Amino acid sequence: MLSSYGQTEICYDDVGQGEPIVFLHGFPHNRTLWNAQLAALQGEARCIAPDLRGFGGSRGAPPYSMDQYADDVAALLAALGIGPAVICGLSMGGYVAMAFWRRHRARVQGLVLMDTRAGSDPPEGRARRDEMIALARERGSAAVADAMITGMVGKRTREKCPEVVDEVHRMLASAPVEGVIGGLQALRDRPDSTATLGTIDVPALIVVGSDDVLTPPSEAALMHAAIRGSTLEIIADAGHVANVERPAAVNHVLAEFLGKVRRSRGREGGRTR
Repeated sequence: MLSSYGQTEICYDDVGQGEPIVFLHGFPHNRTLWNAQLAALQGEARCIAPDLRGFGGSRGAPPYSMDQYADDVAALLAALGIGPAVICGLSMGGYVAMAFWRRHRARVQGLVLMDTRAGSDPPEGRARRDEMIALARERGSAAVADAMITGMVGKRTREKCPEVVDEVHRMLASAPVEGVIGGLQALRDRPDSTATLGTIDVPALIVVGSDDVLTPPSEAALMHAAIRGSTLEIIADAGHVANVERPAAVNHVLAEFLGKVRRSRGREGGRTR
């Protein structure tokens, strides 16, 4: 499906009924990252998965930023007539989720931060982003996919599930170059969200693959300690895209969390934030 406002077009999937949950993909993914979650959870929730600006079928003018991605998601929810929702973001999608909380917290019923971190890029990390931007400009998205794939999936997945590795590599390689460059700039320049964590007062779930080398469990533990009342789930034998590598395990913890959000909302008598 397609939603447009101004010169921006956001492609998205919208399946199921019930409490809404919005799935925000990482870099350089698209909304198909969440196919297994939409298939498993649509019986108990309204599942919305957009392509972020510049990725998949979505189009929007640069410059890109976490705030702009978050505002695009807010505009989509407004167009769909959706009030408070659970916001679930993986990797870059987690950065967008934290920006969404800062800018649109009345629309947040719960937060899922998956394989992500709160801190901004250190100087060496910013330099690596610039190197990747140069690679994308010179050799395209396939070269970016080649450079990223080893860190993107866990060791066990690479050894035991080559079909998953191929699936993820195809997704990375298919990303539009303009979106890849814009996304890298947004990642490089994103703000530090550490202070944001202490302001989160809705149910929060932190999920991380045990073998994630890009945003390791130590980063998840720091977020868990900073978000009062949060839940931490470590997915065994999964890397940075835990929801693709171990979909059943991730679907289970997401379903449990959605139940927790419903119970929390019920205790508030249906009151929205």
